[in-house]
Amino acid sequence: MSMRQSHTVVVERNQRWEGDFITEPYEVGWSHEAIFFVRMLRFEEEDSQPNSLIDAEVRVQISPDGIHWCDEGSRLNFVAQHVLDKPSFVRVSHYGGWLRLAGTVKDGRVWTLVHLALKA
Repeated sequence: MSMRQSHTVVVERNQRWEGDFITEPYEVGWSHEAIFFVRMLRFEEEDSQPNSLIDAEVRVQISPDGIHWCDEGSRLNFVAQHVLDKPSFVRVSHYGGWLRLAGTVKDGRVWTLVHLALKA
């Protein structure tokens, strides 16, 4: 029996997400499963009201070539209030050669750290 291969990469480090965004793509054709881990490091509200929230929708996207993209169907939604540094995750399987995240942040901006854990 052979040991499974794994690899973890930091896709985004202290990256600001504001409005529509995409992460750097990563070639994953050799792997069989992937997990994106997303940590919110800090955020700023648009209107700076005490009860305001930042709503973010994150979608997994797949690509055969790293150029042309489509939504895979998996989503990660989070609301930034005053909870930082707690990771969220989304599992992905049955994808093409490339993965990335795309999404929209409403009413503010967040700074994130994104890891991609892959296993063959």
